[in-house]
Amino acid sequence: MQPPFAAPPGNGAPIVCGPHRLDLSVPRVMGILNVTPDSFSDGGRYTALDEARRQAERMLAEGAAIIDVGGESTRPGAAPVTAQQELDRVAPVVEALSYELGALVSVDTSSAAVMREAKALGAGMLNDVRALEREGALEAAAQSGLAVCLMHRQGEPQTMQDAPHYEGPVEDGVSDFLLRRIAACEGAGLERRRLLLDPGFGFGKTVEHNLRLLNRLQAIGELGLPLLVGMSRKSMIGKVLGRPVDERLAGGLALSAMAVERGAKILRVHDVAATVDAVNMARAVINEGGQDAAAEVGL
Repeated sequence: MQPPFAAPPGNGAPIVCGPHRLDLSVPRVMGILNVTPDSFSDGGRYTALDEARRQAERMLAEGAAIIDVGGESTRPGAAPVTAQQELDRVAPVVEALSYELGALVSVDTSSAAVMREAKALGAGMLNDVRALEREGALEAAAQSGLAVCLMHRQGEPQTMQDAPHYEGPVEDGVSDFLLRRIAACEGAGLERRRLLLDPGFGFGKTVEHNLRLLNRLQAIGELGLPLLVGMSRKSMIGKVLGRPVDERLAGGLALSAMAVERGAKILRVHDVAATVDAVNMARAVINEGGQDAAAEVGL
């Protein structure tokens, strides 16, 4: 008998990420490295290259398998930046982490210009909150040869949380959107084997939407592609528990463990070491103490 919330079959195969091969037979932890002045949790902390490098080294030592570098804040109400501003922020960091540290680096971007530079900078993955809908992004991602994560969102960062609404169950809306984007990718020559999916917690969703979406995450897993989830320190935790941003770790760990139960393959988080422990503990329970129950999630 399979354990409850067993991951859907077919989404644990390794995925090629530039020069890296990411084994998704066990869940992996992605460390968040925002090099922005205005991100909701850590804005301004890692804008200097030396600080960004040290933080990446810490996260890698704690078990992060991927470092996700972002140069444009996508928090609700965030102001847009130009492609050149974004590139100026991320390029030196991505290059240093890729070539000096040998890290698997994901670039959190919606900009075609940044995507075109990502491969030369050493990145292995593109992580786009707009699912390649910006002008030129689909073509740039397809031509890059890199792995790509498509995220669901409703609306744009400036307005997405004004009045989120879905005609039917939120998981159906998310699945339908992602199916359309998968089809668009395949039509542009971006092979399905290079794709990952993010249901987009907090992007055009109420607290109730977010909670239902996590509870029914397997519905998104049934699309047959690896799932990446990002709930670390988000407002859904604050609203349920009444906690400010710097007191949301416990809630985030609970969400990470539940996401792993429901088939998530990559956890995008600020607190790497604690999440690695939570994920390994969840795997030990799911596998009932089997040989691979705590298979060094981040390594």
